[in-house]
Amino acid sequence: MTRHFLRDDDLTQAEQTEILDLAIELKKDRFSERPLAGPQTVAVIFDKSSTRTRVSFAVGVADLGGVPLIISTANSQLGGKETAADTARVLERQVAAIVWRTFAQAGLEEMAAGTKVPVVNGLSDDFHPCQLLADLLTIREHGGALAGRIVTFIGDGASNMAQSYLLAGATAGMHVRIASPDEYAPQEAVVADATRVAETTGGSVTLFNDPVEAVTGADVVVTDTWVSMGKEEEKALRLRRLGAYRVDEQLMALAHPDALFLHCLPADRGYEVTADVIDGRQSVIWDEAENRLHAQKALLVWLLARA
Repeated sequence: MTRHFLRDDDLTQAEQTEILDLAIELKKDRFSERPLAGPQTVAVIFDKSSTRTRVSFAVGVADLGGVPLIISTANSQLGGKETAADTARVLERQVAAIVWRTFAQAGLEEMAAGTKVPVVNGLSDDFHPCQLLADLLTIREHGGALAGRIVTFIGDGASNMAQSYLLAGATAGMHVRIASPDEYAPQEAVVADATRVAETTGGSVTLFNDPVEAVTGADVVVTDTWVSMGKEEEKALRLRRLGAYRVDEQLMALAHPDALFLHCLPADRGYEVTADVIDGRQSVIWDEAENRLHAQKALLVWLLARA
């Protein structure tokens, strides 16, 4: 049966660990796995602009012996004259896998239901699971084992990053805290799913309004832009309502002394995070950005050859 990666809880704890272990090995030897030798092609589709996703998948597919086919939906039939399911059936005859950076999660689910090749969520409005693999890899590199660690996400709790932290962190057995205003809380269904996962892994899920309470004692502090793609018209409102959730040195000082700071980028310095934090000694954002490459390569190897 074809496996897809549409949301973080598509993996069990053991599978997530296996992929992260493989990512560590691939980081040591970039060309040790060549499941796309031939070369085979991977379709990488973009509804949204991208830097890290575009570069890391293009380089990663090449490292694995394949050819990345970069497709912009602005120059294709997908979403216009052709459904996601029909597009998938066309592509599966010619490519080894499909990566899609899009808006609605439902589109990814439709595409995956209609194809026999793996479909990977390169980002959706609801989840950013490839980024979470990179984040977890970074935390492992700098902080050791994931299980039992306290990770606090501060800001827009309804964002794709916050919701992926809930699912991926729970899968890893971490204690996930989300600090946000009530109007930017995660979807109740996602919280419920993460809670169910945490019950099987020894992790936990807690929602906070108070960022001070949420960050106290944390091993990892995470934030993301307050104005995601598609939310630009809400900028003034979001800056006003999320202003108390800025990560600055005073807030970071409440976390564990060796706490890591992560941000998936791009960042708006002075808004969700101050420059002294994101460019400071606890920030590991450049390792995090690089690890998109290694984590996604490991994911593709796993989906194509080991799942």
